[in-house]
Amino acid sequence: MLQDITPLELKNHYDPTIKHKDDDFVIVFINTSQGKRLLLKSDTELKTITFPKVVDLKEANEALTYLFSIGEERFFLLKPEIADSTYGADFATDLDGNIKYLNLPDGFEFCSMMTFRKEYLNPQHYVYAAYTAFQLHEWYQVTRFCGRCGTLNEDHKTERARICPKCGNIIYPRINPAVIIGVTDKENNRLILTKYRTGFAHNALVAGFTEIGETLEETVKREVMEEVGLRVSNVRYYKSQPWGIASDILAGFFCDVSGEKEIQMDTSELKYAEWVAPCDIELQPLDYSLTNEMMKLFKEKGYEGTLQK
Repeated sequence: MLQDITPLELKNHYDPTIKHKDDDFVIVFINTSQGKRLLLKSDTELKTITFPKVVDLKEANEALTYLFSIGEERFFLLKPEIADSTYGADFATDLDGNIKYLNLPDGFEFCSMMTFRKEYLNPQHYVYAAYTAFQLHEWYQVTRFCGRCGTLNEDHKTERARICPKCGNIIYPRINPAVIIGVTDKENNRLILTKYRTGFAHNALVAGFTEIGETLEETVKREVMEEVGLRVSNVRYYKSQPWGIASDILAGFFCDVSGEKEIQMDTSELKYAEWVAPCDIELQPLDYSLTNEMMKLFKEKGYEGTLQK
């Protein structure tokens, strides 16, 4: 999965005393009408990417926030409001309507986050860094002002949080719990595959967010009923995965269909939902996601693979 970067390790302990150095990396996002764009230098032949360093962005030195480290490399975020005003507003448009951003470090350009879903890029821990930084950028952007009284927030002095200097309201990074569900037919050795009606075009599994007041296991049962109209039992945990691009923590579960097996698909969310044999499972192009790993497990080991010893 995306976070599997051993022997490297993400160290996300927040330390506001850490000061940036010239060779530290800077993550720069800007907001556009087509969504967020990330500043990268890429080699299309070698399929490699890198981020600008502090030395490349001298004018932004005083607007950097420490994010995390991976191995010996440290990553800082250019504050959203500074990135948008410094880089996002400085562009030209050609006759075909294509936007070219100006005054960027040599060799760098703003890229869509969809770049990471099309092909493998190296090193993988930079891709993981981009996803994780995306989540924090989103949080810093939407918590600039206090949601209680509207005052401009400040960064907390000792922890990763925003604090309102007027009313004292404290806001921590948002993490959305969601479940990925492998619905299995034990008798016939089948797994339900789905495809979303819009967005991601490849095979997926039943999935959904945990609602207020319910357990993860209850989320599994509710989402299966809502999306494919089936009752399930023997709900069993598999693995989890952070998915920063949606601020999610994903929890993977397998479960067994109980009773009726005819799928009643929710056509407002899905365009495809079918029972599929292991040999017929078509995996996603990249093996970054928990969903793909669960499908791969069933493809290789069938129902027995879902029963963790």
